Amino acid sequence: MVLDKEEERSRVLVIGGTGHIGKHIVAASVRRSHPTSVLIRDAAPADLAKAQLLKSFIDSGVALIKGDLFDHDSLVNAIKGADVVISAVGTCQLDEQTRIVMAIKEAGNVIKRFLPSEFGSDPERVHTVDPAATLYAGKISLRRLIEAEGIPHTYVCCNGFAETYLLSIGDVTALGAGPPSDKITVLGDGDAKGVFVVEEDIAAYTVRAIDDTRTLNKILYMRPPANIVSHTELIALWEKKAGRTFQIARIPEPDLLKLIKEAAYPLNMMLSHSLSVFVRGDQANFDIEPSFGVEATELYPDVKYTTVDEYLDRLL
Repeated sequence: MVLDKEEERSRVLVIGGTGHIGKHIVAASVRRSHPTSVLIRDAAPADLAKAQLLKSFIDSGVALIKGDLFDHDSLVNAIKGADVVISAVGTCQLDEQTRIVMAIKEAGNVIKRFLPSEFGSDPERVHTVDPAATLYAGKISLRRLIEAEGIPHTYVCCNGFAETYLLSIGDVTALGAGPPSDKITVLGDGDAKGVFVVEEDIAAYTVRAIDDTRTLNKILYMRPPANIVSHTELIALWEKKAGRTFQIARIPEPDLLKLIKEAAYPLNMMLSHSLSVFVRGDQANFDIEPSFGVEATELYPDVKYTTVDEYLDRLL
């Protein structure tokens, strides 16, 4: 079970702590009173936003550890000072996490838990095409390496980031553009169920799991009941809130597969991810068996998660 005494909190090292989900994990770790450190390449980055983020880390008591994923000795030294290692590296560095595994081994397997950077759909239960299929295969390969090396672990499958999918009301052809003004693109028939979780909640559940024996060597799934919705349901909810009806442009699966082949990166990656979410419903179409997984909202009912409905209110 999760420990309650501050003095028993695990020391947490976050690798990729300035990234999209990483910064939320750092904040959640601090809120739970874990001694928290972040591996950083540059303590004084030229990027103003990153510099301000690092200052906020320091102000909240986070230790910044100079090091790099590609500097083995610095990685080993950082890991030796941690009980739990959480990787939140981005897509381009997912395959490089083998370096973390090797550093954990050299550090003497001192850590109690390793959480690799997954934070999406379960790679072993999705049905998609390249380029996402290759990315998922890499995540599976890393899982097998972690297990073969006997490293205690938890795999976090949080499904869809709210800020990625909900901001555009599920229109993956217009990511980052905010809510549509008149037209929404729907992949497939729009009836497959996806799962969407707000980043702060993903982080909260992740940090709750690190000292919990129920999540040891298991997959932690995040399926908030109110956040399992189809694209059709999501659009209907937004239309009610916005007080207007939107034009729907549909891309049938055969056309989507053709578009994925023709599109350049990063659109092809996003479309191939979304094929499994919005067309094939891979995030919610299987039962979570106790032999391999647990569900976050069932483990931690005291965590009040943000519903899809509540998140959409923020966009009005």
